[in-house]
Amino acid sequence: MTDINYYDPLIVDVLPHEEGMQVRTVLERRLGVSRKLLSRLKLTEQGITLNGNRVYTSEKVNAGDQLAIRMEKERSDDILPQPMELEILYEDDDLLVVSKPAGIIVHPTHGHYTNTLANGVVYHWQQRGEQVRFRPIHRLDQDTSGVVAIAKNPYIHQQLSEQMQRDEMDKEYYAFVFNVPTPASGTVNEPIDRDPEQPHIRIVTLDGYPSVTHYETLHSYGNGAAALVALRLETGRTHQIRVHMQHLGCNLIGDQMYGRTETHLVPWMSEAEAAAGRQALHARRLAFTHPGTGQRISFAAPLPFDLLRLEQQLLALPNEID
Repeated sequence: MTDINYYDPLIVDVLPHEEGMQVRTVLERRLGVSRKLLSRLKLTEQGITLNGNRVYTSEKVNAGDQLAIRMEKERSDDILPQPMELEILYEDDDLLVVSKPAGIIVHPTHGHYTNTLANGVVYHWQQRGEQVRFRPIHRLDQDTSGVVAIAKNPYIHQQLSEQMQRDEMDKEYYAFVFNVPTPASGTVNEPIDRDPEQPHIRIVTLDGYPSVTHYETLHSYGNGAAALVALRLETGRTHQIRVHMQHLGCNLIGDQMYGRTETHLVPWMSEAEAAAGRQALHARRLAFTHPGTGQRISFAAPLPFDLLRLEQQLLALPNEID
């Protein structure tokens, strides 16, 4: 039997205190394997083995036994490979971390089957001879730039998704906003849900889902006319930063959905929005524990050219603005 269609196995040597435990218990405790992934592994011939033999997850183990799980290699056959310039921050057998430019959708959707990050990543893996399915850990809006992590097998995806759910993954964003938040640093703990009259819009509402955003003003421009704000998310609601900043009266510059409506009447505002060309939001840093090595790793993406151009415009604002 060859393992050509499998990723390298994850191996667990059974310890003395694990004597008599069930296979599923050892795998869940030692590797953190979810019940869902165990169910998938049981369907493949080499998915779960004990001392080299296929085994039921209810079977009991002895000290010194060797457990192994093997995941079948998969491909994203529904994603068209497409040459694309990728800014790769990190890659190994388990993970790919890239800096996504603004204007690019992460995953194909109805009406957007090409020119997405997924198309470029699948092509990149194809050129490397890797058989991998596209599994982003999180997504960014089309017009948000910055760090995106992509798992290269279902175990890594499960582990990182759980870190995100437990708020063990640090996600820091930079946003250029109108006005300066009051107070300058703090936490927005306001529930968010869909606007019942406009389902594609999110709003702060008492009946919404718990949503928590921590923010810190890094710099103010034009005597408080605008600011650069660092934000860290505890939750990951759709449009969370944009909605919470709007709630503070600090709409993101260039935000066509949640932005201010009078910017075309104020020259410096319209110039700032033109300089940004999109919502001025950037996923600057992402940190998490690598499931394969147990090491804490961190990745950062500097501000892209369009936001640097916006920053230069804001720095040139006079101290007093009508």
